[in-house]
Amino acid sequence: MPLWDDNPLKLPKLPLVTWGLMVANVLVYIFTASAPAEMSPAIMNFALTPANVTGVPINATPVPPALTFVTYMFLHANFWHLLGNMIFLWVFGDDVEEAMGPLRFIAFYIGSGIVAGLAFTASAPHSQQALVGASGAIAGVLAAYLMFRPCQKVAVFVPYILLWFVIRPVVRLDAFWVLGAWILMQFWSISVQTHDDVAYMAHVGGLVSGAALFPLLRYRAVRLFECFRPAEEQPASNQIG
Repeated sequence: MPLWDDNPLKLPKLPLVTWGLMVANVLVYIFTASAPAEMSPAIMNFALTPANVTGVPINATPVPPALTFVTYMFLHANFWHLLGNMIFLWVFGDDVEEAMGPLRFIAFYIGSGIVAGLAFTASAPHSQQALVGASGAIAGVLAAYLMFRPCQKVAVFVPYILLWFVIRPVVRLDAFWVLGAWILMQFWSISVQTHDDVAYMAHVGGLVSGAALFPLLRYRAVRLFECFRPAEEQPASNQIG
């Protein structure tokens, strides 16, 4: 579980969009969690259900099924689902917002979430299982961060009890190790057909979207994989004999 990177709250501009997305997700969760039980079916109409998109809607929905490709991103199954997504957005979202600016970051985030929803729908077009959560959009943010700052140090909490006595519970690793391991886990889970109610295909869709959109939406001065590039040669200084 990532906790922070090496430059928290040290950006030239406040990441207002990242914070705004976090606030929106939290407020929606508070509303849905505190709503009466009889409202739950109505709330779930805002989730993304592939069968509603590809065929005759299984329920009358208050919004067009196409709009659920956006609304599902702000719903979460439980507190831990919300907390995990918001931690990832807190750690990595501000840097990506810095690399492209607030307006393009909004488009990037929503676009990644939509592609994630499309990937989930394409993987099971007749499924009646609803998709909720911001993880597809956040997967796009992770792909962008990996292309932007792959060598940035990220503090990671190690939850394994045995490791607690061997190393510190919080370690600092390069981002490409942290995010690379997370990405490999998504593909591994798909390959072994893990059935744990996690929408891995949505994560993959978000990753692909983020990798495709970030080079197009970043500021021109932002270089990709900069820490892997050879250092530019410095001009030789004059020697005084």
